[in-house]
Amino acid sequence: MANNTEFSSCDFIASDIQKQGLSYIQVSNLSRRFSEKPDSLGLTDISFGVDKGKITAVIGESGSGKSTLLRLIYGLLEPDDGEIRFKGWKVPGPDEKLIPGHTSMRLVSQNFEDLNTYANVWDNVASRLSNTNLQEKHDKTEVALNSLGILRLAKQRVVDLSGGEKQRVAIARALVTGPEVLLMDEPFNQVDASFRDHLQQDIRKIVDEIGLTIIMVSHDPAEVLAMSDSLLILKEGKLMAAGSPLAIYNNPPNAYAATLLANSNILSRKQASFLLPDIQGNQIIIHPEWLSIVDNPIGTFEIRSILFKGFYEEILLQDQMLRLRWLNKNPRQYHVGQRVDVKVDNFVVY
Repeated sequence: MANNTEFSSCDFIASDIQKQGLSYIQVSNLSRRFSEKPDSLGLTDISFGVDKGKITAVIGESGSGKSTLLRLIYGLLEPDDGEIRFKGWKVPGPDEKLIPGHTSMRLVSQNFEDLNTYANVWDNVASRLSNTNLQEKHDKTEVALNSLGILRLAKQRVVDLSGGEKQRVAIARALVTGPEVLLMDEPFNQVDASFRDHLQQDIRKIVDEIGLTIIMVSHDPAEVLAMSDSLLILKEGKLMAAGSPLAIYNNPPNAYAATLLANSNILSRKQASFLLPDIQGNQIIIHPEWLSIVDNPIGTFEIRSILFKGFYEEILLQDQMLRLRWLNKNPRQYHVGQRVDVKVDNFVVY
């Protein structure tokens, strides 16, 4: 569905010169403020690149600037500082373009504002295409609905659909015109957990088949870790980490990234010295699965709570100085009040 057509003339800034050697989408020193107050929510000096045909996930807590970043990339907001370039050309904002929004991109919001809820699914998607070639319009609509597995819903009204089905319609509506970049704001926010995996697989398949580039934002790392090629972590408008999900998870660059991705144990050097006597550094990060325990009636730690998580348990361990989270992959072996010793299998030092 993605096309290779050149930009519309309205996507160029007359005074701009195409820059070479940049990422497919290049964000450089980007800042956006919403007021003159020092604590104004926004973005501060953000820089990163997005590769073509890949899925980039932007995660962070509410208010971290995720949706603001998406709207800046699309051209709905004007940056205060810095710039965004697509294929080397500066993305025009609302100050340079009468109707904001880059024509090679599509934005799918989390509240389905673009959908006509009382029209049927087919008409919602087909309405994005002109009537100059009715057969082509029909074929493209059918392909878009098929790609999201909703052709069977073609004659149903959007208002009668579930949240997950509406999300699929919104994505199909965005894809039918053949954008090169799809921007998705909390795409799984209103999708039931039982259908989330199927939607993620469909999105991954579309990316792999047609080379679509996707940037999506989420407040829940579990939603996007498995499907993203690249990960950006924001906190209060600042970029805390950028890289592959595997690299950031296994070697988090800071405590915030470790806590967001793995709810890690963050220890000071003094605290960590009780487990790692010769430890150096000011801060030690230990993912819960990087611990192991040994049953010992006079062990240092006591099991304070056990939370059942299905195929594993989340166990809270406590001694006089430390409280640690541990993931037990063999449930029903331990009980509250049991004494154990703790061993550290892996850690990251700062």
